[in-house]
Amino acid sequence: MIKLSILIPAFNEEKTIVALISKVKAVPFQDFGLFSEIIVINDGSSDRTLDVLRSLSDITILNHSKNKGKGAAIKTGIYHCTGEIVIVQDADMEYDPQEIPFVVKPIVEGRADVVYGSRFLSSLQNKSNKVFVKHHKSYWMAYLGGRIVTKVTNLLFGSHLTDEPTCYKSFRSAIVKTIDITNNGFEWEPEITAKILKRGIKIKEVPISYYPRTVEEGKKINWRDGIRAIWTLLKYRLTN
Repeated sequence: MIKLSILIPAFNEEKTIVALISKVKAVPFQDFGLFSEIIVINDGSSDRTLDVLRSLSDITILNHSKNKGKGAAIKTGIYHCTGEIVIVQDADMEYDPQEIPFVVKPIVEGRADVVYGSRFLSSLQNKSNKVFVKHHKSYWMAYLGGRIVTKVTNLLFGSHLTDEPTCYKSFRSAIVKTIDITNNGFEWEPEITAKILKRGIKIKEVPISYYPRTVEEGKKINWRDGIRAIWTLLKYRLTN
């Protein structure tokens, strides 16, 4: 059995965190040769997220006394995790935990060291994406931004990714623990992608589903984060 560390950064997610963790716990990891540790990093939430977390069992809670950003939360989680494989799971309900085993499967089977879940590899999901773009408030900008960031990544690093900004990023822990992540915000994602690609490590992608939420429902990323992501990619392409 291989130990999987599931890192869940949470900032003001009291409305979804219980349901999300319940979904994670319901995943039959043992059927895939895995057993899991759930690490939730409360990133200085100002709502009842921390109180809610403390009412739950079988999870590890790491707490930031003030909000530091998603990247800072991930760094804390990576430092404390003990699994052989690490995956990031957002605290909202945009990604289905039942798909986690399929994201980490190539690592389990020794076919990859890093795997991203792509929202654009499934024809069924692509049909949903078109509906989201047409009808889902605020989704079109996130969609466009993500596509641009991915194309810039491929242009700068010679990669062939379809979904760089995806939440579902999984790593062999022996690799991710050796990468110095300097960014504390959403920029941690293009940073770690850039540093992995510069090491010559291939990122494998597998198809996943996606259920976007609106700003009103708590979505935090915006167009400014897209600009920062592109700047971050340029920065790490041009520096050692």
